[in-house]
Amino acid sequence: MLEKINESVKFLNLKTKEYKPKIGIILGTGLGGLVDEISIDYTIPYENIPHFPLSTVEGHSGNLIFGNLANQRIIAMQGRFHYYEGYNMQLITLPIRVMKLLGIHKLFLSNASGGVNPNFEIGDLMIIKDHINLIPNPLIGQNINLGPRFPDMSQAYCSKLIKKAEEIGRKNNILLKKGVYIALTGPTLETPAEYKYMRIIGGDTVGMSTAPEVIVARHMDIPCFAISIITDLGVDGKIQEVTHE
Repeated sequence: MLEKINESVKFLNLKTKEYKPKIGIILGTGLGGLVDEISIDYTIPYENIPHFPLSTVEGHSGNLIFGNLANQRIIAMQGRFHYYEGYNMQLITLPIRVMKLLGIHKLFLSNASGGVNPNFEIGDLMIIKDHINLIPNPLIGQNINLGPRFPDMSQAYCSKLIKKAEEIGRKNNILLKKGVYIALTGPTLETPAEYKYMRIIGGDTVGMSTAPEVIVARHMDIPCFAISIITDLGVDGKIQEVTHE
């Protein structure tokens, strides 16, 4: 796997003239429009990058973006990969390894998710303060020598970045919730009983991504910040039939 990672890194360094981004960004379902705010220097389709999987889900464009956002050199995944697409966990999280070796020192993630906290409403923004990962752990197997065999996860999400986000929210009158994200395999959306179970075990929202990428980032000691957009509700009396659109 490390050989494949290095081949991807070598290809991207040649294509971008060793761009050396400092911030990594993963754009979740329907959130690829953030690229409109990026001053783009390079757009590289996943299909052109050695060993990258292809994004097969509507709302995930499938490009790696190199550019400038808020005076920071960034690399953004316009579309991510999911376990339910049939990829193994090492392949799903390969881009995080690649971003680390390209030079990032922080990772920002976003996702669309279903709220199970009865105090949430559709459209709420929830800072992820912790997660419960119910997808197979991406570190299973031979340890890749970019981090320890047993990485600590007591601060999966960076408290300094969370505090900074809360300050920005207050200054701009943006209401930010905070809670625990539960990562499930999908691709089915949850049954009412499953929503109830997710709440009982400590979840505030559920989705099908994010936690594996964070686990791999923390394995390499990259601080992470993640936010969920609540797109539907898994709360008694508020559950409705939901489509991907």
